[in-house]
Amino acid sequence: MPLAGIISKPQKHELETILPELRAWLAHRGWSCVLDRASAAYLRDGAQHASVDAGAGAPQPDCESVEREQMASRKPDLVVVLGGDGTLLATARAFAHTNIPLLSVNLGALGFLTEVPLSDLYTTLQAWCDGTAAIETRSMMHAELFCAGERTRQWDALNDVVVAKGTIARMADFAVEIDQQPIATFRADGVILSTPTGSTAYNLSAHGPIVMPTVNAMLVTPICPHLLTIRPIVVPGESAISVRVVGVPNQTYLTVDGQEAVPMHVGDQVHCRRSQSSVRLLRLQPNGLFNVLRSKLKWGER
Repeated sequence: MPLAGIISKPQKHELETILPELRAWLAHRGWSCVLDRASAAYLRDGAQHASVDAGAGAPQPDCESVEREQMASRKPDLVVVLGGDGTLLATARAFAHTNIPLLSVNLGALGFLTEVPLSDLYTTLQAWCDGTAAIETRSMMHAELFCAGERTRQWDALNDVVVAKGTIARMADFAVEIDQQPIATFRADGVILSTPTGSTAYNLSAHGPIVMPTVNAMLVTPICPHLLTIRPIVVPGESAISVRVVGVPNQTYLTVDGQEAVPMHVGDQVHCRRSQSSVRLLRLQPNGLFNVLRSKLKWGER
């Protein structure tokens, strides 16, 4: 029996209808499911809303509820992500070391990564069952935090790793190295280290370049540098990038995909390189970056 993982964004009232319907659709086709805690709560509260073509006497699925961090160990054949880009980013990190495809359905506002609209959920699922769905592979970035010369934490990020100052309105000093070669020491609000997928996230807001997701590259983008000569740079995907905190006015933080944050101090460093893991995104058909730019960011409109 195939197994589907289901992960949902909390506090989305429409899930009271969506999740029972999805559960019934999967059961009718012989799938069992494993849900994160947020999804399981909505499934219990909205079971009365299930109203798809499961038919009389359709088998009820075997459903298990676990913490999101434990879902990868259940080895589902497919993971359905119901939410926005933030939900997908968290799911991507949870499944970073697997080869499991993610079907991300947009229940958020912009939904730049979660391209599949809710209206295409079951069509895309059926395409997956029929073997006709498209798969997009996105590279990830591996980050390691070193404090006093010792590695203390590590992550795999789909979008970006950011080193930035805290709340006080004063800039910090950062030193950047690429492949152990000093690039520059400068004063700025921070530094963004981004994957091509993340080039349209914080990097874009900081006037960094847009890079096609298929390009083997990483991006280094200063945030509001106090030098006109400091500009964003695109480096080969095999490069090793290091950012060291040289001076801070108050606090500096390392943030992973905008969701996980840890404090950094003078002398701490973050080392980034392309991850050995990647994310497989399930689509009904290849959409293309420029179609997304036009539809989501109104690319080229006058």
